[in-house]
Amino acid sequence: MAKKTRRVVKRKKKIAVDHGVVHIKSSYNNTIITLTDPDGKVITWGSGGTAGFQGTRKGTPYAAQLAADQVAKEAVKLGIKKVDILVKGPGSGREAAIRTFQAAGLEIGTIKDVTPIPFNGCRPKKKRV
Repeated sequence: MAKKTRRVVKRKKKIAVDHGVVHIKSSYNNTIITLTDPDGKVITWGSGGTAGFQGTRKGTPYAAQLAADQVAKEAVKLGIKKVDILVKGPGSGREAAIRTFQAAGLEIGTIKDVTPIPFNGCRPKKKRV
């Protein structure tokens, strides 16, 4: 006779934060949106894939809009009123995600572009003759 094992279920902790930071990482293939507290601890996240898109459709502005809407609804449900937005990457979902947070009723403090830019970068390939 097999022993019965008990499943351990993690419970979500109550978060008492009224200010958050939204990190939007937008690549050509996908847009990942993460909501953190000011210390950087993740509260919730969403992406084009979690919004129900597959393949190349994950990189569209509409997929970013739906992912941002999921994160914004969760933020409002948790009682977050004000967010700062950090945007990284060259993708097409950047502006759509920002507009969605504005439309959700969240007050936006700052919008900052934190895309990494090389100061001189790698050495280029030698010229072809």
